[in-house]
Amino acid sequence: MIPDDAADVQAGPQVPAADQTLRILRHLARRPAPVAASALARDLGIPRSTTYHLLATLEAHGFVVHLPQERRWGLGTSAFELAGGYARQEPLARLGRPVIAALADRVGESAHLAVMSGRDVLYIVEERALRRPALVTDVGVRLPAHLTATGRAMLAALPKVQVRALYPDAAAFTDRTGRGPARPAELREVLRDVRRTGVATEDGEVTAGFRSVAVAVRDHSGWPAAAVAVTWELHSDPDPSDAVADAARLLEERLGYRQRKGRHGTGETRMP
Repeated sequence: MIPDDAADVQAGPQVPAADQTLRILRHLARRPAPVAASALARDLGIPRSTTYHLLATLEAHGFVVHLPQERRWGLGTSAFELAGGYARQEPLARLGRPVIAALADRVGESAHLAVMSGRDVLYIVEERALRRPALVTDVGVRLPAHLTATGRAMLAALPKVQVRALYPDAAAFTDRTGRGPARPAELREVLRDVRRTGVATEDGEVTAGFRSVAVAVRDHSGWPAAAVAVTWELHSDPDPSDAVADAARLLEERLGYRQRKGRHGTGETRMP
């Protein structure tokens, strides 16, 4: 299960103030609206006086802004600049490109890497296998997350409350081929299967005649940062699930994710 912010650090941090500051920023980034300082202190387990001091420092550097009429705090322009720098440097695509290329070589089918963007997935790496047809999953293309294997892999790893916020009713669902979930209850059933198996699939719901399998990629905090997938034509019959899972685990290692161990020494998947 994805841990709460207050429990993210398993061992005591060597620089508590830096740890608390980063947790505040991450907490604000995950919220849909500005947050009261008292709520930050409560949710993160930081003393209220310390929270106010840290917020004041962050405000001085432009990372947060204070909304006095609402008595709340939100992210500032410096935080936005960090996001822009991340986009320019494309570290996830740089890390993922050799992994996706090796995956395509291993299975002999086209492979790709995608991230969530609202209710869409955005493809950031695409590797077409030799003598395989072009796919709609080219770099820069957006597709409805609930119809794609990559989207389902990431949605299944998100907190359920966030999935409900993204898909509150039938109006949130779009259609491409007449197949796939069209209501929240149908999507919940799909995501239950993904959580049970750890692998997401789609069969002709994006493009008729093609099938995909995907596995989520978690970052250092356990958050689904991306998903790895392989797509193939239905007349072909590969079984790339293990190879996709191996590629996802390799990319997770490069992102700093460490899978927790269960009571019997087995991997414990941090699903919501």
